[in-house]
Amino acid sequence: MKVMQMADEVRYPHMSTAELRETFLIEDLFGPDRVQLVYVDLDRTVIGSAVPLESPLSLPCPKELRATAFTERRELGVFNIGGDGAVDVDGEAHPLGNRDALYIGKGEHRVSFSSVSLDKPAEFYLLSYPAHAVYPIAIARRPASPPPAIGEAATANRRSINRLIHLEGVRSCQLVMGFTDLDTGSVWNTMPPHTHMRRSEVYLYFDLPADHRVVHLMGPARETRHLAVANKQVAISPGWSIHAGVGTASYSFCWGMGGENQVYTDMDAVRIPEIL
Repeated sequence: MKVMQMADEVRYPHMSTAELRETFLIEDLFGPDRVQLVYVDLDRTVIGSAVPLESPLSLPCPKELRATAFTERRELGVFNIGGDGAVDVDGEAHPLGNRDALYIGKGEHRVSFSSVSLDKPAEFYLLSYPAHAVYPIAIARRPASPPPAIGEAATANRRSINRLIHLEGVRSCQLVMGFTDLDTGSVWNTMPPHTHMRRSEVYLYFDLPADHRVVHLMGPARETRHLAVANKQVAISPGWSIHAGVGTASYSFCWGMGGENQVYTDMDAVRIPEIL
């Protein structure tokens, strides 16, 4: 398991483009027929993927966790951005379609991943945080119809926010997870931006054409930098950083958070004129 260590606000302004990408971006997460895991020291986050082909893939327990099972002291959110598949937990299969999610609570679970079709395999995105309480395993289905959009077409940020694992939905210890779809013609996400020191946040950009990019803005509002992010890459956002982006084509993104609280509206707004 790769281990990533975050920079703070003091080091951040002096970092090169390569250093920013190495520290705040996971570029190569999804690989066929394998499970990949990355440990981030920010809120002890584990980010991963599983892309099963002919045979199921088991969730390993890396030595860095010093545990008997991956979920011994952790909770896990699984979000499918590929074809139909299933997540097996202790012998019980949980089918997941595209944009469905599964919550797995703390416990010494045996977890494996499988795909229905080799032609369009499931692509499971994994996000995990330490857990101090046990919540039941539950599926959060993709909403049958999108929730009311926010933002405006005039400012190119009209979008639908789909909450999956949260206080009013599938319950968890500290994980909050969902995805955002942008309306046709809109390209900005999380604009106007915000920060939240109580939680760190992780963005997985997906359904972005291979030859396009999302310009992901990060950093304190008065000293921003950017990451050029490709399809299926993950941007990591510390509590002191804004997290917003603009795409050169349409895209979606899965957002996940962990930290001190789960209150979705707990954020510190940043006015657009404050961004430098």
